[in-house]
Amino acid sequence: MDRTPVYKLADTAQQVVGGFLLAGPFVVTEEVWVLARNMSWAHAAVTTAIVFAIGYGALYRADDDRDPDREAELAGIPVRFISLMAVSFGSVAVLALTLTAPSTFLPDLSPPDQARVTVRAVTVGAIFSVVGAATADSVF
Repeated sequence: MDRTPVYKLADTAQQVVGGFLLAGPFVVTEEVWVLARNMSWAHAAVTTAIVFAIGYGALYRADDDRDPDREAELAGIPVRFISLMAVSFGSVAVLALTLTAPSTFLPDLSPPDQARVTVRAVTVGAIFSVVGAATADSVF
């Protein structure tokens, strides 16, 4: 009997709850914005890779019941993992923009520079958001 969890839209809803829960405190923390301001694009790329590694490990290495080869895929990537990454980065971006964090923490920068720093800040916040999103997906 196949006991691999089937991906459902409810899984994304659970990821959203976990992702937003852990993203919130980091979006409104000035230190994250100071870090992002000083990060290079190489740092952002490495941070993004860390988010992907944490997400993959949490979904498929920490949970013996999940096999990425037996899940629904989109372009060869498990839909559950795509959803997790979208939620992890998306929840941080939505909160940052909704709470006007870029203009609050970066008032001295031009809008294009604010956008560049915001992208880097989103990668920092996603480290924590992915933990919440993956945990919520696995526990519930």
